[in-house]
Amino acid sequence: MAKAFGIVSFAGNHVRVDGLRAYRPAGAFSFLGRYRIIDFPISNMSNSGIDQIQVYIRRQPRSLAEHLGSGRHYNINSKRGKLQLLFTENSLGQDFYNTDIAAYAQNMESIEAAHQPYVIIAPSYMIYTQDYNALLNAHIESGADITLLYHTVDNAKDYFLKCNCVNLNKQKGVLGLEVNQGNAKNKHISMDTYIMKTELFMEIVKRSVEVSSMYTLADMINLSCEALDVRGISHKGFFAAANDFKSYYDANISLIDLKTASGLFHEDWPIYTRTNDSCPTQYFDSASVKSSVVSNGCLIKGRLENSVLGRGCEIKEGAVVKNCVILADVVIGKDVHVENMVIDKGAKITRMKEIVADPATPGYIKRRDLI
Repeated sequence: MAKAFGIVSFAGNHVRVDGLRAYRPAGAFSFLGRYRIIDFPISNMSNSGIDQIQVYIRRQPRSLAEHLGSGRHYNINSKRGKLQLLFTENSLGQDFYNTDIAAYAQNMESIEAAHQPYVIIAPSYMIYTQDYNALLNAHIESGADITLLYHTVDNAKDYFLKCNCVNLNKQKGVLGLEVNQGNAKNKHISMDTYIMKTELFMEIVKRSVEVSSMYTLADMINLSCEALDVRGISHKGFFAAANDFKSYYDANISLIDLKTASGLFHEDWPIYTRTNDSCPTQYFDSASVKSSVVSNGCLIKGRLENSVLGRGCEIKEGAVVKNCVILADVVIGKDVHVENMVIDKGAKITRMKEIVADPATPGYIKRRDLI
């Protein structure tokens, strides 16, 4: 069992997935049909032996709270384990004051009550798998004050925009953090994942009040790089951030490829999620399905290609669905052609017969929209 408790932080102000975020926080975004993005950090913690997990929420909590429930489906120890939902109490209504560190300050009693020597903090909008127990052991052995996880990418000009980059010395010591402005393709992207002693974490949170009421935890760590021993550990495997609409779409579509998916999904590292008792998907004689991820409970009579299909969807006769990410309970009507789209939960497309977006800028259809 890990000697740490876990914190899943809410997405910062740089995360702007237009359309989807109007209805739910980033952690509640549907992913690959059957998951929510928050399933990945919580599963990482559960698989690592962390059974005290705090999930922080700052807006639109309903869908996330319904999905998380008691946390039993994450295989958290039912006797000593606990999945706790914590909320911000900032009444100013302005997001730049409503930071992660402000939420920690408001919930300091819960942090103190965890009674664990270390804390592992992970984001709710990034998709990756990681053994946090191995990361914790590496942190302890190194003697560092703070260890952060980063991923080296060669597409930073187009992706991970406004995410933090890590500046490292030759010994993997962290010199500082800076925002990715898309001015270079090769970057070490911070995965917003930190390990430190709980006592130090609480000190940083309390000190932030004296520094700036708009600072985030990343800002405080950046400020501490000279005074503290902050080190980076490189992550291997699949990594994506749902920090904007195109990134969310591309992350879903990329994992249709089995080779790419093998960097995220592993037999000995299950990704837990809330399930239901819906029946298997039915494929009718008129159906044609190629290179797609299809969830259970669907009825497919049309053509589906290179798409992700959520639970309980219906693709009717003559319909063509290509390069789409479709959330749960969507109906694509007879002879309708949709391409390069994200279609939100419960939408019904029956009257418009062709909706095709530019592949470079995928389109969006609103939740429960009738078209």
